[in-house]
Amino acid sequence: MPKSPTPIETYLSPLTKLALKHPEVEAEVIWADGADWEPQSGTDALLEAEEIPFYAEGLLLEGFHMHYQILAEPDDPKSPAHVRLFFWQAATPALPQPEPELTLIASATWPT
Repeated sequence: MPKSPTPIETYLSPLTKLALKHPEVEAEVIWADGADWEPQSGTDALLEAEEIPFYAEGLLLEGFHMHYQILAEPDDPKSPAHVRLFFWQAATPALPQPEPELTLIASATWPT
């Protein structure tokens, strides 16, 4: 009998499906810095598609909160072009809206 997915696995399932269907998609990790957001920099600034759900799951298990945005170019709104992963630990900062030149395909916040 297959095991039921955990709540975290259920939350991350759209990102897992995205990684399988669109292996070229990358994710930007963005950290809360008070009321502002600071993109992660350095060699691990962008996550490859297969890294996205594993990276996010690890932080969720550590007690971080998360919001993701799956974004597309306006001329191809059904094909994801980019993912943004927002993480924080205290009160939820105001979540930024995507730039006007991007279309929001999906988003969700943990805990739900």
